[in-house]
Amino acid sequence: MRLGARIFKTGLAVTLALYAAMWIGFETPAFGGLAAFFAVQPSVHKSLVLIWDQIQANILSAILAIVFVLAFGHEPFVIGVVVLLILGIHIKLKKEAIIPLAVVTAIVIMGSPTDDFINFAANRFILIMLGVFSAFIVNMIFLPPKHENQLYHKVTDANDQIIQWIRLILHHEVDYHTLKKDIKKIRSSVLKVENIYALYKEERSYFRKNEYARMRKVVLFRQMMTCTKKAKEILKSLSRHDNVLNQLPEEMGQLLQLQLDYLTNYHERILLKYSGKVKAQSTTDYFEEINDGKHQLINVFMTYHNTEQITSDDWIHFLPVIGIIIEYTEELEHLDRLVDGFFTYHTDENEVKIRERESF
Repeated sequence: MRLGARIFKTGLAVTLALYAAMWIGFETPAFGGLAAFFAVQPSVHKSLVLIWDQIQANILSAILAIVFVLAFGHEPFVIGVVVLLILGIHIKLKKEAIIPLAVVTAIVIMGSPTDDFINFAANRFILIMLGVFSAFIVNMIFLPPKHENQLYHKVTDANDQIIQWIRLILHHEVDYHTLKKDIKKIRSSVLKVENIYALYKEERSYFRKNEYARMRKVVLFRQMMTCTKKAKEILKSLSRHDNVLNQLPEEMGQLLQLQLDYLTNYHERILLKYSGKVKAQSTTDYFEEINDGKHQLINVFMTYHNTEQITSDDWIHFLPVIGIIIEYTEELEHLDRLVDGFFTYHTDENEVKIRERESF
């Protein structure tokens, strides 16, 4: 079992909320811990954005809960009506992210009220807010997420899986039953990469110099993801048209294998260059070989497409594979230029923060 930073952060927030509630003297500190659990966010920026929404949502829920209990009592159907209202209001306002905490606030306040209901409600509301602020403090200070590190390793993991399968297909050593399972896993890995990228993109630096450097890395990682998706498309196309791949003329098959070997090696080199394991400008030879290979591949394809060795239908189905390979080549060239530019310009500001792989 692997425990990531967010799991530790959630546990820390709940613990802090419980201790704070006990120190202040609340009789039911568990409600503070429950609020802290719902209030923990995956990034510092998201925590800053949602804290005001969470405060507003809790105030609204508290007002609705108090009004309905005073007017109609605290029967279960009354609580249900209040929950429906909270859901409707927050969906209308497009604040779905804070609905769970808002609903918890209403239920905690409306549950088992005493004769002195106003004081009871205020007590519960303060307890909930204590949990929210405990989560906010933990989000801001303790265990800040390392999205750049996570994103890089997730991208390289996805690329390693894709490139491994491309090479196996090209050398006719693939087990297609296993490949079919792994393609689903690869699709899931790419989705995780997109989710982490979204969190990384949302982050903010409050120093202009650092923010400019971070935005340059955002552009870099977006291009890394584009290249990964293109590699995934090549893998899917090769697996779908493996029968045509096996019937290609020998010259065409060898050139295709050589070009994809160059491209996958080039892709790996670029990622290693970003992490500092390969010198800048070290991929120049790859760039020239790949550019020549791209033109050769197009010329050979045009030479053979009118021959009788392969039917026109097979060529039509295999044409998208050639197109994706050309697109993959161009995207890798663009990524290489971005990485070189990153290490050539604004060198005082640009800093790569890639560490060893973590559990996340």
